[in-house]
Amino acid sequence: YGVLERLPSTQRTIVMSALSASSFISKAIDLGARYYMMKPFRFEQLDARITETMRESGVRVRNKSLEEKITNIFITVGIPAHIKGYQFLREAIKMAIDNPDVINSITKRLYPEVARRFDTSPSKVERAIRHAIEVAWSRGRIDTLNKAFGCRVATKEDKPTNGEFIAMLADKLSLEQRSAS
Repeated sequence: YGVLERLPSTQRTIVMSALSASSFISKAIDLGARYYMMKPFRFEQLDARITETMRESGVRVRNKSLEEKITNIFITVGIPAHIKGYQFLREAIKMAIDNPDVINSITKRLYPEVARRFDTSPSKVERAIRHAIEVAWSRGRIDTLNKAFGCRVATKEDKPTNGEFIAMLADKLSLEQRSAS
């Protein structure tokens, strides 16, 4: 209760306790707890409460399987995990999902931000991403990319630009996230 009393009223909290008396629960709620969870509880319940509390606070909550979805797409189209462009491309896609406007200023905002996060230069980010896409195209797995999008988005001769590739994947994954929620 001491912690709840000291927190600002705007702070959202989740109390986890083995105490089940209604007086304990009422006092915690009166002191500002958003949820009171009785031990033992399932991790999935806690995860759902944390996600809900964050959304209520205005925090953008990314789908926890986004990393897996990006990895699966990269594996499918043949982008190997050991090349630098893999990590840069992953980060760029996540940034474009979080802020779709960043794709409109790829050289002024997206590359520099990815470069900052990986302590490198924007030109190296751009080249590494281009290399990752070229590797995928040279491996000839374009048909699997077209299947992933449900339509023909590319041919062997018609490789997308870095921006087009990032925008296509970010848009696809954003749409999947919206339909899942």
